[in-house]
Amino acid sequence: MLLDRYEVVSYLDEGGMQQVFRALDTSFNRMVALKVPQNDSAERRFDRSARMSARIVHPNVARTLDYFEENGKSYLVEELIDGIDLGKFLGQFELIDPHLGAHILHHLTRAVAASHHASVVHRDLKPGNILVSNDPAATLVKVTDFGIAKMAKEELSEAVRGGEDSITASKTAVGALPYMAPEMIEDSKNADSPADIWALGALTYRMFAGVPPYGSGLKAVAAIMQADQPDRPPILNSNEQFDPLTGELWQIILSCLKKDPKNRLTADELVERCDCLGYCAAPRRRGIIDCYPVNRSGKFGFLVADNGETVFFHRDCFFSGGKAKAGMKVAFACFPGSPRARAYPVIRIIEEEQK
Repeated sequence: MLLDRYEVVSYLDEGGMQQVFRALDTSFNRMVALKVPQNDSAERRFDRSARMSARIVHPNVARTLDYFEENGKSYLVEELIDGIDLGKFLGQFELIDPHLGAHILHHLTRAVAASHHASVVHRDLKPGNILVSNDPAATLVKVTDFGIAKMAKEELSEAVRGGEDSITASKTAVGALPYMAPEMIEDSKNADSPADIWALGALTYRMFAGVPPYGSGLKAVAAIMQADQPDRPPILNSNEQFDPLTGELWQIILSCLKKDPKNRLTADELVERCDCLGYCAAPRRRGIIDCYPVNRSGKFGFLVADNGETVFFHRDCFFSGGKAKAGMKVAFACFPGSPRARAYPVIRIIEEEQK
């Protein structure tokens, strides 16, 4: 029992700077996330970081609930998010479609805008610092570790200066470097809010391409500093069914990945752009392709949802780098139709649901 209030229940996860535990807040009979710094650098900045993150109150930001010290250790208490990090979520699918990507981006931009209004810059946006509910629609999207971000600056700078071996050894650098803006690598102490916009562009690119725009590891440093326009992911050109949304998302990505921070969109401008996107945020189901194709043209097939319902789909609604095949596990949104409900969009599940 900590502070005669928090009872540690189980270990949850850890990052480069902290360990996270599930704990019971006995004062309010609620489960919370209890974070503990992992090293001296984290320990030195934990108090200030907790105060920073507590300034942000927004539905897309994990709430900071408490901070305390006991027996020489610092502890940060946040709301417990019932979900998984964005990296694990993306790993469940072959690709995610533009509608799902737009939904996630929209919520992320709102979180970042709220933080910038509170004069807090994250500086370490990456899949591991984004939590989503583990349903196929990622209904809940939360950014976490706003306050912890500043702690990573020294480690990141040392990792970049130290070369490939240092980067390989640094959990913080391995996860953060592919999403770092040029100015973060060059002079992290003076990097400001545009660095978060760059990270959003890199994250969005990652969602559609499966890899960050400039690679990972030490090789990414030179490419990020050069900041040439990345190649458009081929999947964004492969299916007219998803236009014009794919084109709008690509332009947003390019607007974020400008080398000069002054030329990037602000968070508020990015929210406005996302507000105008026409994307489907309907609930999604899991299921399996039962029969495809069902006609000579090879355009139509049937899915069986996890509730047993048979659902019709068209091949152009299948967002994938390959062809639909019977037996494939899929996730999809479902809409009324006659004689069968209709699926749109449909994406392929490549891993079992994360627990």
